[in-house]
This record gives sequence, C-alpha cells and structure tokens, in this order.
Amino acid sequence: MTTTASTPTTVPPLRPASVRHGGVTNAISDAMTLIGRSIRLTRRNADTMVMSVVLPLLMMAMFVFVFGGAISTGTEYINYVVPGIIILCTGYGASSTAMSVADDMTSGMIDRLRSLPIRSSAVLVGHVTASVARNAVATAIVVLAAVGMGFRPNATFGEWLLFGGLVLLYVLGLTWLAAAFGAVSKSVESAGLFGFVMLFVPYLSSAFVPTDTMPAFLRPLSEHQPITPVIETVRGLLTGTPIDRGGAALAWTVGVLVVAFVVAVRLYRSRTSR
Repeated sequence: MTTTASTPTTVPPLRPASVRHGGVTNAISDAMTLIGRSIRLTRRNADTMVMSVVLPLLMMAMFVFVFGGAISTGTEYINYVVPGIIILCTGYGASSTAMSVADDMTSGMIDRLRSLPIRSSAVLVGHVTASVARNAVATAIVVLAAVGMGFRPNATFGEWLLFGGLVLLYVLGLTWLAAAFGAVSKSVESAGLFGFVMLFVPYLSSAFVPTDTMPAFLRPLSEHQPITPVIETVRGLLTGTPIDRGGAALAWTVGVLVVAFVVAVRLYRSRTSR
C-alpha cells in the first residue's frame, strides 16, 4: 500500500505592479473591472450614500436655521458656512473607503483575488474611483440644497472650475488616506474611526466660525491645519471673499494626495503579500 504525499496549496499573492503581462492595456482592464465591482457595491449599499448626503444636509440646516442667527461672520451666515459643509461632506464621504477596504481585507475577498491575475493596485483604484464618483454626486446634492436654503454663490465659470479641481484633489487625497487606514485596520468597525476623525477635524478650522473668535490656545491649530486653507479658498472662489491662502491649499492637497497614495499602496501590498 502506498501513500501519496499531499503538497499543501498556497494562495499566491496579488500580482505586484512590477509584473506586467500585457502592459498598460491589462492594467486598465484590471482597474476597470475593480471599479465596476466597487460601483456595484455602492449601489447595493445605499445607506452609505444616503448618510454621506443626509448628515451634511442636517448639519447645514442646523447651523443655518438654529445657530446662524447667533453667529456673526460679517456676511450672511449661510454664505459663510456652506463651503465648510461642502468640505465636511467630501471628507466624510471619503472616509467610507476605509471601511470598504477593511471589509475586503477581513472578509476573504483578497484571498479570492489572489488566485486571479489582477494587479494589487487595481483593488485600491476601484475603491478610490467609486468613492470619488459617490462624493461627486453627494457634493452636487449638497450645493443644490444649499441654494434652496438661500446660499448665493457669485462665482464665475472659471472659478467654478477651480473649485471643482481643488475639491477633486482634496477628495482624492483623503480617499487614498482612508484606503491606507482601511488596509491596516483589523476590522470594519475600527476602520470606521476614520469617519469620526473626518467629522471632528472641521470643527477645529474656519468651517463654522472665524478662527479669530476661538480661544488663544486653539487659534494656531485652527489657522494652520490643512483643512482651513482649503475651506477659505473654496469660500473665496464661491463667494468672492479674498483668497490669501490658495497656494497653501494647493500644496496641502497635492502633498496629502502623493503621500497617501504611496503609503496606501505600500501598506496594501505589504499586508496582501503575507
């Protein structure tokens, strides 16, 4: 009687970017496949989309109709607060990427993808692209609702384009940062902490009140954190207030995007190659 030694099967790691069979064409095909998957998941997970819109709308209504009469900003408060709400909306929407990536990491989806000739970066590209598309819809709804509440932007066509470009860079940076957070999270619940951070940080900025009304110990943090110049630049583009920190806003958004992209890809590859 003979026995045949069984060879343990191992799951191959996701194909790194350096292994390119088919070059750019296959890279685009991989990315499009995973983008389609992420968009389908977004349609099925309607509560994420609803919350990314409803929460900013509720906060905007609360600040405009409940607190607006007690807050002096030198202008109509709704024109002051809407740019901050837009940035809060995009930040909170981007944070859901952390949970999506963490779900893939902990549900066994990555193990199934390892058996396919798919580049590892395509998984993150799928999540990030779907998040940006979801954010674009949510932001448009928030702007339209703000106009219905009395927001009156006076931006030119060129200023609207600059606004869109800056917000896109900001969303991309935060989405890749969320992807990095999701890649190292041990559970979907822990990845959800990123959403709490993105809801809290705008309060320590000029989103809702001018920074010079804050206590002295908070003012330096509020004035020099990355979100403040982004909000002030968006406010200037939409409402015509002076834009003094446009360069800082661009530098912060591009810097966060580059660093977050590199970190997210490296952390993801490190974890999926184990």
